[in-house]
Amino acid sequence: MTDPGRNGADPRELHAVAVVTNPSSGQGKAREAARAVIDRLTGDGIEVTEIHAPSAAETRRQVRDVVAGAAPDVVVCVGGDGLVSTILDPLAHSGVPLALVPAGTGNDLARELGIADEPGRAAELVRYGRVRTIDLGRLEPSGHEPMWFATVACTGFDARVTLRANRMRRPRGRSRYTFAAVAEIAHGIAVPYRIEFGGASPDPVFDTEALLVAVGNTTTYGGGMLICPDAVCDDGLLDVTVVGKVSHLELLRILPALSAGKRIEHPAVSQYRVESLRLSAPGAPATADGEPAGQLPLTARIAPRALTVLTP
Repeated sequence: MTDPGRNGADPRELHAVAVVTNPSSGQGKAREAARAVIDRLTGDGIEVTEIHAPSAAETRRQVRDVVAGAAPDVVVCVGGDGLVSTILDPLAHSGVPLALVPAGTGNDLARELGIADEPGRAAELVRYGRVRTIDLGRLEPSGHEPMWFATVACTGFDARVTLRANRMRRPRGRSRYTFAAVAEIAHGIAVPYRIEFGGASPDPVFDTEALLVAVGNTTTYGGGMLICPDAVCDDGLLDVTVVGKVSHLELLRILPALSAGKRIEHPAVSQYRVESLRLSAPGAPATADGEPAGQLPLTARIAPRALTVLTP
């Protein structure tokens, strides 16, 4: 007898699933979420391989070994955007579907894909989710290994905020970004950027002073901050938001709207849609999916339909 899904669909036939966990994600929330998913899958007679390695490099290696061998029917990621970023390299272009169980601080990719923050619903996703392919971004930074990103890569003020927040032990949750932003405002001066767009563009090369440059495959970063409001994750383009030089007072006006997930309407903000770009700026750090991504200069490119995911 079939077990109809939430929308009347029959369950996907599954034999083997890999469950990847970062036990420290979401203040330990990932451990409970992973156990709920694993218990549900094993209860259905599905073979589960658990991956919870002590480092990002080891996690990536184990996922690569699993995918390269007798590949699982689905890889389940229990954590946040950082854990997703860790396992993108072995999953990109593999065709193995990724199912997200959001259990991190930001969960921006899960939000973009409409995935509920409920372990029980996430377990259903593995059985009944719709297969979809989305784009990935590819970064080639200075002094850093090339890396994939699923959500947003950024440089300038927002990258410094992210790096500071990652170093902070208090407070927990999204409020860390707010405290980190306030601490960075004192250093929030614009720096000179050279931006070179690839492909057809009315401004293929331009120089500007900017507070930050965000390169988005999806709309949000930092737990819902709407930095690339028109981004579409399967359109074959990167959305680029440039926030030009603004005063500290103007920055204090922009940040609350951004933190609240509102569209930024300001004369200093400009947006572009491109297939690739190169960014140069003196001493500017970069992050991608909330993880360190070296320093500028860097090149960012879109990789159309590079990742297979399960969505509601």
